[in-house]
Amino acid sequence: MFLGLHPGWWLLIVDWTIRLAALWWIPTRSRPAASRSWLLLVGFVPLLGLPLYLLLGQPWISRERRARQARASERIREAQARLAAQRATPDGAGMEIAALVERLGDFQPMPGNAVELLDDYDDSLRRLVADIDAATHEVHLLYYLMFDDAVGAAVAEALLRASARGVRCRLLLDAVGAKPGLRAWRKRLQAGGVGVHAMLPGGLRWRRSGRMDLRNHRKLAVIDRATGYTGSQNLAAPGFVPGFPNRELVVRVHGPAVAQLAALFASDWYLETGEALAVETCAAMPGGGIAQVLPSGPAYPFENARDAVVALLQRARRRVVLATPYFVPDDAVLAALRIAALTGVEVVLVLSRSNNQTLTAWAQASYFDDLLAAGVRIVLYRSHFLHAKHLSVDDDIALIGSINLDIRSFALNAEVGLLSYDRHVVARLHAIEDACLADSERVDPAAWARRPAWRRTRDGIARLADSLL
Repeated sequence: MFLGLHPGWWLLIVDWTIRLAALWWIPTRSRPAASRSWLLLVGFVPLLGLPLYLLLGQPWISRERRARQARASERIREAQARLAAQRATPDGAGMEIAALVERLGDFQPMPGNAVELLDDYDDSLRRLVADIDAATHEVHLLYYLMFDDAVGAAVAEALLRASARGVRCRLLLDAVGAKPGLRAWRKRLQAGGVGVHAMLPGGLRWRRSGRMDLRNHRKLAVIDRATGYTGSQNLAAPGFVPGFPNRELVVRVHGPAVAQLAALFASDWYLETGEALAVETCAAMPGGGIAQVLPSGPAYPFENARDAVVALLQRARRRVVLATPYFVPDDAVLAALRIAALTGVEVVLVLSRSNNQTLTAWAQASYFDDLLAAGVRIVLYRSHFLHAKHLSVDDDIALIGSINLDIRSFALNAEVGLLSYDRHVVARLHAIEDACLADSERVDPAAWARRPAWRRTRDGIARLADSLL
């Protein structure tokens, strides 16, 4: 009976079978916002939407990587337990934030951290290369991007010089983001004794790691287990956007937080290679403040970065400033921003007027109406492509790292942030924020409300892809 059906009827049956199966399957395995996007795609183009969902619909990682992450986290917790007597308790809202971050990412707040904020692009890279050249024991670098350019060459040559001196050098690079650097430098670095590994490799090996578009977006360096770097800056020249060189923010730190960065590197090295590295404690710096590392990524049980950002917004009492190049928040972050503004907190969102991801720029514009109506102040930085990612709460807490305020950073990327509960560090961040604000233009609510209808439609359609950006 059915075998004699016209091919058109078979196509219709398959078409609707996919739609109904998607309606049953997707909402039980994806967040509501992601489910809506995928159901819309499957509803319009079932034969395309189904295979795309199977490949990209869930932020899954392999069972082996989950097991390795669990073992790495267990080792970190054991090491942290031995330091319990040195654990510090920040004042005020920092006490609650520190406890949350510790439960999410395993690292406890520690005193004695000397934190520098480096917002000069060339100077921060010179400092990194100088520290590598001064290394006597060990250099560990983990970066999302490394280009085949002057910056990539300078770092590669510094690693080769260090290795030639007998320093043990290891380099972790994201397999997709750092493909140019891997292609240009991998063989020469390995021949020079530098351990080089690509993180989350694709091709036929993707099933051993996870969903094909999962990325390690972290940027960190640990030199001689004494000096640490993290922030937004990659191993690349600043010209990501022609005519608008990147503006970044990097943390250079001495003290116990360096051991936490070293442990995070060791965790990622173990995930990629299966080799367990020893991690030692770092002495506290006299007069240093309390700091804590926040790791985040799909291997953790929760969306660590998203939960920490929401908690920080909820505990702001006077002023919160957030800077990000990519703003595609989920419902929790969007609600936290609105509620903070409506309760009287001055909420300032600093975005870049130029953007190297057009679809993301359109999608983020679709959120402005709700935020402006709630009283959020949105400003667009003019002179550079603002690639820095940082957040300050009142005069008490600073968060600086690789975390964008988008769903990709919250759910799909491995990220890192450093929280400082040192008022001197927060004051320095305020000065950097003020310099950005002085070179920014404010989005005027009245003018924004008059923008053409076609732009509203375009931005709204782009927002439907929020879970894929």
